[in-house]
Amino acid sequence: MQLVGDRGDVLSASLARIQREVDAAFEEFLPLPDDTRARLVEAMRYAAIGGGKRVRPLLVMATAGMYGVARETAVKAGCAVEAIHVYSLIHDDLPCMDDDDLRHGKPTLHKAFDEATAVLAGDALHALAFEILSMPETVSDPFVRAELIATLAGASGMGGMAGGQMMDMVAAQQDYDLRAITRLQQLKTGALLTAAVEMGAILGRVPADARGHLRNYARDVGLAFQIADDLLDHEGDEAKAGKALRKDDEKGKQTFVTLMGAEKARDQAHALVEQAIGHLAPHGPEADLLRALARFIVERDR
Repeated sequence: MQLVGDRGDVLSASLARIQREVDAAFEEFLPLPDDTRARLVEAMRYAAIGGGKRVRPLLVMATAGMYGVARETAVKAGCAVEAIHVYSLIHDDLPCMDDDDLRHGKPTLHKAFDEATAVLAGDALHALAFEILSMPETVSDPFVRAELIATLAGASGMGGMAGGQMMDMVAAQQDYDLRAITRLQQLKTGALLTAAVEMGAILGRVPADARGHLRNYARDVGLAFQIADDLLDHEGDEAKAGKALRKDDEKGKQTFVTLMGAEKARDQAHALVEQAIGHLAPHGPEADLLRALARFIVERDR
């Protein structure tokens, strides 16, 4: 993908465009039924449409774009990753987990609807992700579809996001050191970000043994992303964040900030971003959006 003009302007335009495309795709994937399932679909739409930065779909699109993949295909695959991300947020916000009242500046799903509907909406979005990837309309090649499904499933389950969430749920009762916190966040946050990049490469027919530099990029970006989140939770503005902050401190959880201090954590995040960008050295201007995304990770204020 050839980028022109100011890097920040290009990234802002790319984020705005992917947000519109993902919203439009979810509008199509989630038509309201004319029966009593309507409340469930309304809840799914409430959570999936009009919220979030869409970093994960943009990672899919930016990676796939380097290899000439049709944008419509990349957006659909990106929606599958986003459906998993949204389901995880719905469940994370439930009283049995993080018990949050606000997400993206509006009431969390279980507050806007009810807990049972929120559980079902999360379950249905989880299923929708794999339904999207299994559609021949998304990708015609069944082998590519199978690899996409396997990659997203691995990043979502006990060896990825769900496993990381379990580690996080017991964090207040554990004496996690920096190594354990790094492992926790590589699973809870990093696995899905890595899957987004890897899925873009899968769409581009990049062989598994030629994706190492992209996985390394995503690994470093994932850790930088979480350190930035910890810094925002530590010193951010709740109005900008659109959610409650400083809850980890209240629960006594160890984070990158509590273990390293804010300044060292910030320095580490910037070092990880530069390291991530270094992994893209084999690519030219077509990787500029991935480079800009890496920098955005640590410069965002929400």
